[in-house]
Amino acid sequence: MKEFTFKINGQEYKTAVTEKDGGITEVTVNGKNYQVEMEHKAAPVAHKAAPAAAPKAQAAPAASAPAGGKKVTSPLPGSIIKVLVKEGQAVKKGDTLLTLESMKMENPVQAECDGTVQQVAVTAGQTVMQDDLLVVLA
Repeated sequence: MKEFTFKINGQEYKTAVTEKDGGITEVTVNGKNYQVEMEHKAAPVAHKAAPAAAPKAQAAPAASAPAGGKKVTSPLPGSIIKVLVKEGQAVKKGDTLLTLESMKMENPVQAECDGTVQQVAVTAGQTVMQDDLLVVLA
């Protein structure tokens, strides 16, 4: 079991994560247990942290992507520190699009392919949850 404390929009969440078989993980948030289906993916981050859940109501609603674009989603819950790109900007694979702070670690979110920024769905200071839409590349 791993224990974490998350601070989202000024609210503190005490969490405990216990991995179980079959892709199911037990997550305890402020004393309430959740059974969470986990899919482990490689994420382009400087530090890989154990995923944890917090109530969705605390995060900004996820934006929807324009049709045909390559979605760049949040690899973990946290706060957007810096947005380094703007709509219409050309990017190369590996370019840092934005910086996400999670568990007091700064994590660069990088372009997985060459393209043009079609949409920036977040702003600096915004709280995001894992898999929320950040940027769309065309």
